[in-house]
Amino acid sequence: MVLLEIRPFQKGLDEEIYVRIYNAAFLDYDDVRSVALHEVRTIEEAPSFNLDGLLLAEWNGQTAGMVQAFVDKRREEKKGFIQSLAVLPEFRCMGIAKKLLAEAISSLRMRGMKVAAAWVQTDRLACVHLYESYGFKWVRASSLMKGNLTGTSLETEENDTMNLREAQLGNGEEIALINMLDNEAFKEHFNYRPVTVEETRYMLLKIPWYQHQKAWFAVSDGRPVGYVVAGIDVGLNKEKSVKYGWILDIGVLKPYRRKGVGSALMHRAMHYLESQGMENALLYVDDQNPTCAMKLYEKVGFTVYHKNAVYELQLV
Repeated sequence: MVLLEIRPFQKGLDEEIYVRIYNAAFLDYDDVRSVALHEVRTIEEAPSFNLDGLLLAEWNGQTAGMVQAFVDKRREEKKGFIQSLAVLPEFRCMGIAKKLLAEAISSLRMRGMKVAAAWVQTDRLACVHLYESYGFKWVRASSLMKGNLTGTSLETEENDTMNLREAQLGNGEEIALINMLDNEAFKEHFNYRPVTVEETRYMLLKIPWYQHQKAWFAVSDGRPVGYVVAGIDVGLNKEKSVKYGWILDIGVLKPYRRKGVGSALMHRAMHYLESQGMENALLYVDDQNPTCAMKLYEKVGFTVYHKNAVYELQLV
């Protein structure tokens, strides 16, 4: 008799299982790399991290898959997120993903969530069909965009009213300034909730995927009005035999948009990545971003690399 068991993740015991599932299940994603055990333990130190709703599937006692029904405790909106839904290749087509998704939905419902949200690459048709079979509805799209870095120009970097300066990431006041600009620039965006200074510090200094991070401020009349953060995932580049850099975050205060600030910040970050030997830059963007950010990225040479569908399910 085949026995499928879904059980909670146990911190301190199941990290190696998580690593094995994650690395095998997402091996063919070209923007995702393998994680190491020490990186998982670093992720567990993130200010917003919690293990509630992280579930493992066992098929006849063998590890088969996982999912997390994530609830952001700092979010006022009663929306939970289905994350890291993964089944090992040898256990696919056995109904395990359906059971994991059902358990994740149930977990969110029991914790008072009114909406469940999930992201799926549009070319992952099995995943798309799975979510749609449970009643998830497409609500918007997001994109992974790629830009060629060869010969990146700095001609538009500064003008008479605006200049750029590098942020000192070891300085707490500088981190707090990036945090303030981030919250102000993104407060009108989809799924926004205020980011704490501790979360910004973790993203800039401790997140395990990105090394060689640098940030710059755009300064107008002596006041910072925008910022950009760039970094390099050395592990991804080595594993996939690529030379990718990342535009990790960029924001401009509303009164200063469409005045060349965003373009200057993008060019500065791209030039830095090129100077580090990178050939392409990647970034994620919400297609319906209220600032029309996709137009900015297209202007500086980015094109869509992958499309992601954002799905939601009403739980009440």
